[in-house]
Amino acid sequence: SMASPALLMRVVASAYSVAEKAATIVRSVMAEGDLGIVEKTGANDLQTKADRLAQMSICASLARKFPKVTIIGEEELPSDKVTEELIEDGHCEEILKKTCPAQYTGIKEEELVIWVDPLDGTKEYTEGLLDHVTVLIGIAYGGKAIAGVINQPYYNYEAGAGAVLGRTIWGVLGIGAFGFQLTEAPAGKHIIVTTRSHSSTLVNDCISALNADSVIRVGGAGNKVIQLIEGKASAYVFASPGCKKWDTCAPEAILHAVGGKITDIHGNSFQYNKEVKHMNSAGVLATLRNYDYYASRIPNTVKQSLVP
Repeated sequence: SMASPALLMRVVASAYSVAEKAATIVRSVMAEGDLGIVEKTGANDLQTKADRLAQMSICASLARKFPKVTIIGEEELPSDKVTEELIEDGHCEEILKKTCPAQYTGIKEEELVIWVDPLDGTKEYTEGLLDHVTVLIGIAYGGKAIAGVINQPYYNYEAGAGAVLGRTIWGVLGIGAFGFQLTEAPAGKHIIVTTRSHSSTLVNDCISALNADSVIRVGGAGNKVIQLIEGKASAYVFASPGCKKWDTCAPEAILHAVGGKITDIHGNSFQYNKEVKHMNSAGVLATLRNYDYYASRIPNTVKQSLVP
C-alpha cells in the first residue's frame, strides 16, 4: 500500500484549496460592492471585509485539519465562531503526488508555522487595481520559509468575459514551483519593481543608486515576486520598514524554490519562527538572478537608515 503523504505535502495541498476558497471570497466581496473598509493605522493601511472573511476562512480551515500548527495572520480578528460556509476541506491531489524532500519528511505539526496574508495589496484592491492583489499562505519550519502558496484572484481579469479568473502558484524547497511560466528578465536590463503606495525619499534614493533602466511601481509583495519569476522585473527593492513576515513568507519560499534570493537591505535572511517580530524593519531586496549585482549597489546611507 502507498505510504500516506508526508505532513508537509498534506499542508501544502490543503493550503492550495484554502487559497482558492479565499480568492472566491475576495471576488464575491468585490462583486457585492460593499468593501467595509476600515483604516488600521492610516489611509495606506486598510482592512476590508474581504481581508477579514478570507483570513477567517484560511485560518479556521487549516486549524481544523492541522490543530497543532501555529497560524499567524495579518488581521486582528474577533474569535467569533466561523460559519461552516467559510470552511474549505479540500486539497490539491497533484501536490500529494509529489515526493516530499527527505529533509522534511519527519516534520511534526507543532514544528510548522503558517504565515497568512489573506489579501496582500488591500489598498490596490480598494482602488480597483485588481491584478495587484494576492492571497499568501507561507509555511515555515526551523525559522525558514520552506513552502508557499500565492493565489491571484483576478489573474486574467482584463481578458474579457468568459476568461477563467484567478490562478494558484505553489512551491516547496527541493521540489520547485508550479502554476506559472518561469522566465528570466531581459539580460543586461535593470528593471526595478518597488512600492506603489509607500514611497519615500529613502525608497527613491535607493532606486536612483541602482541606475535602473525602468521602475515598475505596483502594490503587494506577492505581486512583486511574481514580477521577478515571470521575468517582468530584475529586482524587487523596498528600502523602508513596513513589510511584514506574512508578506514575505510565501513569496520567499516560491522564489527560493526556483533559485532566487530574498533578504533585507543588509543581506540578512528573514526568520519565520513563531516568536519573531512581525515587521521586516530593514526592507526587502529580492531577485531571481544576479542578486549580488544589486546587493553591492545599495548605498551605505540607505543601509544606515534601516536597522534590522
